[in-house]
Amino acid sequence: MGRGKTAASQLYDQDFYAWANEQAALLRAGKLSEADIEHIAEEVESLGRTEKRDLVSRLIVLMVHLLKWRFQPSLRGRSWKLSVDEQQIAIDAHLSDNPSLKSVIADATALAYRQAADRRAARN
Repeated sequence: MGRGKTAASQLYDQDFYAWANEQAALLRAGKLSEADIEHIAEEVESLGRTEKRDLVSRLIVLMVHLLKWRFQPSLRGRSWKLSVDEQQIAIDAHLSDNPSLKSVIADATALAYRQAADRRAARN
C-alpha cells in the first residue's frame, strides 16, 4: 500500500464515489472493524458544516433583498418580494429539517448580515 495507507484510505483519495459506496455497504453489514472510521467521521462533520453554510447562504440572500428593499425603495419590485418570501420559507424548512441549527441562528444571522451588507455596499 505504501506510506502506511489502508486500501480504504487510498480509495478515499482516488475515487470518493467508490469509497462512499464501499463504506456504506460495510456500515450496513455491521462490519465496523473494516470501515474507514476516520474518513467517515470527517465526512459526517463536513455534512454538518454544509447544513450551516446552506443556512447562512439563504440568510445572505434574504438580507441582501431586505437591505435593497429598505434602502432602494424606488427599485422595489415583485421579484424582490418573491425572493424574500421564498428565502423565508426555505429557511423555515431548513430549520425544521435541522432543528439543532437554531442554536447557531444568532451567529449565522450576524455572519450573514455582515456578508449581505458587504455585497450591497460593493454594488453601490
